[in-house]
Parts: sequence; structure tokens; C-alpha cells
Amino acid sequence: MARTVADIAKHLGGEVVGDASIVISGFAPADSARAGDLTFAENEAFFSNAERSAVSAILVSGDFSSTTKTLIRVANARVAFAQVLTLFFPEPTFPAGIHPLAQVAASAVIDATAHIGPFCVVGERAKIGPRSVLEGGDHVGEDCVLGEDVRLFPRVVLYPRTKVGHRVRIHAGVVIGADGFGYVLDQGRQLKVPQIGDVVIHDDVEIGANAAVDRGALGSTIIGRGTKIDNLVQIGHNSVLGEHCIMCGQSALAGSTTLGDYVTVAGQAGLAGHITIGNKVTIGAQSGVISDIPDGQIWLGSPAQPDRQMKRVLIALQRLPDLLRRVNDLEKQAAAKDGGAVTK
Repeated sequence: MARTVADIAKHLGGEVVGDASIVISGFAPADSARAGDLTFAENEAFFSNAERSAVSAILVSGDFSSTTKTLIRVANARVAFAQVLTLFFPEPTFPAGIHPLAQVAASAVIDATAHIGPFCVVGERAKIGPRSVLEGGDHVGEDCVLGEDVRLFPRVVLYPRTKVGHRVRIHAGVVIGADGFGYVLDQGRQLKVPQIGDVVIHDDVEIGANAAVDRGALGSTIIGRGTKIDNLVQIGHNSVLGEHCIMCGQSALAGSTTLGDYVTVAGQAGLAGHITIGNKVTIGAQSGVISDIPDGQIWLGSPAQPDRQMKRVLIALQRLPDLLRRVNDLEKQAAAKDGGAVTK
């Protein structure tokens, strides 16, 4: 939908510098933009590239100025970029109602405004809240509860008694509430420990494709409000994630791991079970965490250590080949001296 620069600036709470009547029909990166497009620039390099491009207007923050382009000045260009995309690429809408190819238990409670797509299964006593969407092929087990404006992309599986808050997005292939990995050795064989807990997902959580969140063995596995989980992430049983955490692709938590609020776990990092990570902690990519981490720290490596300490270790490792060569040279020199010495 085309909008004027003035309309966009009003939506963003921004200021127009230039022609506010220009009509914007799309959003594009500067290097592929055409006339009528909007782009954003958060630094000098981005801005210079945008000025040379065909874009009609640029979202900026700070004191950028231009004699050739209309600007929309905002407090934060990247935040405005995220906000403006919904104007040009709105979410699809789904009609209210239950598709005739869906299988819904008689005791399930489906809000009249919800959408239940084809081949979905909704179990006994499940509750689906207002405006929630099950796109297709989703399985919602018995006694599950979904809040308002929940969206399940195709082929999501919610095991029984999963609780999902408001405005939660769960992408294709996600499994919520599968059994935790709990076994005990009994007379030479692995005996399964029944997993009788559940999963609780709070408001405004997003879970990426093919992630897995295991149910608690006893009690709940909990995903805190506003937390974002990337594709292919594993959350072990009875783990507790605080609010507004970020878990990047292929990272994993073993069972009974606790994360504070605003924790970032980078890609392929793994956390051992029964440890506690403080608030506002950052864990680097491919790190292996085996101990508690206090608030506000950055840890790297495997086994993970505080970032400054780990950086010293990495620098030392880079110097190791030269050190070994020098030691080898010294050993040769010592051997040569010993070989020339007169012995009695």
C-alpha cells in the first residue's frame, strides 16, 4: 500500500526533512532500491550508499542531511525500520472459523474469532483464545491453553497441558512438551523416568522453526515473557528462561538450566544442566558453559570463561606454534653442546 512520506513520519513519530508529499510504495535495501522506495541508514556508510541510490526517501537518526534525498529523521533508524516494514508487508489475515478438514474435540473451547486450518487436531478440553491462528497440520493436545493472538505456523505440535500466553508465534516444525531426556540406570539398562510436568510459555515469545522445548519431569519448563528462540534450538526439561532472552540457532540448554532476564546465548553454544545464568549475561558462539555465571558478564570458549580471561587464552594459543619452535631450537642447541662436551 502506497503512503506519503508525511504518513510514514507520523506513524513513526519522526520528522520530515524535504518533500513530505513524496509517495512511497515499498521498502528496499539501497543497492536494489528503485524510485518510490524507502530505505534506512544507521551510519555514514549506509547513508552514503543510500544517497547514491534511486530511493525516494531515507530513514535516519542523528544529524544526517542531504540535498538530493528526502529524509525521515527518527530516534533510532533500526527500530523505525522494523516498525515501518509492517506498513508495506502486513501480516496475512485468516478468516475466523474451523476448517471442515480439521478435527476438533467436542470438549475443546474455540473462540469464535480464532482460525483453525485444515488437518489441525485440537484435543479434549483444549482452549484456543481470540484471534489465534492454527495455520494447518497443527496438533494441539488435550488440556492445552492458547491465549489471544497466538499464531502456530504449519505442523507445530503442542503436547498435552502446554500453556501458551498472548501474542506468541511458533514456527513450523516446533515441538513443545515432548518428554525430557530422563533415564536412570537400573540393572544394566536405561529405565525411563516418566516426564509428568508441562511447558509454560509467557506472552510475546517467538520460537523459530524446528526448535524443541521439553516438558518438565516434575513441574514446568518455563519460557519468560518476550523471549525469542531461533531455529533448531533445544530447551531441556525444567529449564527456566527469564524475560526478553535471546537464544540463537543451534544453541541448547540441558535440563534444569536457569537463565535470568535479557540473557543472550549465541549460536551453537551449549549449557550444562543445573546451572544458573545471571541477568544480562552474554554467552559467545560455540561456548560450552559448565558453571554458574554472575549478572552482566560476557563468557566465551569451551569450557567457557569470562571474556577477558578467555581472550588471553586464545592469544596464548595463537603464540603456541612459535613458542614450540623456539623450545625445539633451544633443545637442539642444548643437545649440540652436550654432544661436544668432554666427559670423564
